[in-house]
Amino acid sequence: MSLPKTLAEDVARNLVMVAKLIDEDPEQAYAYSRIALRLASRVAAVREAAGFAAYATQKYAEALAEFRAARRMTGSVELWPVMADCERGLGRPERAMAMAGEPEVQKLDKAGQVEMRLVAAGARRDMGQLDAAIVTLQSPELASNSVQPWTARLRYAYADALLEAGREDEAREWFAKALEADKDGSTDASDRLAELDGVEFVDAAVEDDAEADADDEQRD
Repeated sequence: MSLPKTLAEDVARNLVMVAKLIDEDPEQAYAYSRIALRLASRVAAVREAAGFAAYATQKYAEALAEFRAARRMTGSVELWPVMADCERGLGRPERAMAMAGEPEVQKLDKAGQVEMRLVAAGARRDMGQLDAAIVTLQSPELASNSVQPWTARLRYAYADALLEAGREDEAREWFAKALEADKDGSTDASDRLAELDGVEFVDAAVEDDAEADADDEQRD
């Protein structure tokens, strides 16, 4: 759908702000997405952006509605994994699992299929099926030494599930593998490794304040 030039520019400015703020200030990104939605609700990209902004602020019912609208407009299956994760957010892991078995999954690219696997494993854990979650994550992508954009998150999810299952040595190994693949810091694998190794981090600012207070007490 095409928009008049001035309106298109207004919509574009708001979408740029959504993309810019969604990680650092999701509430503000959500506010910009609502403006874009009021201006151009029949544009698929606007509905998708509104969906991600709602998702980032844990408004899962709203996010799911926007993703469904975007999918109807485009016919694309790209949003299938995040739609399933919205079902998890709404406390309906069984629906997420049902979506993991739908034909749409086979139409996803490799990144989308890995994302769907992560969502399915999360749904298994939501339902208390921890062993099944671990098995769900065991895949060629997990075993591969090749580092892809999804590698760190997949290894991290596997390590986290192993740790919950009490398999601490294996969990430590996989947190280390996640850290090796995590070039942009998308996980807190380093912190999880430190916890397993019994390393405690001290906030330098807090420590300095404590030392200053101690000095003041000595002078008094």
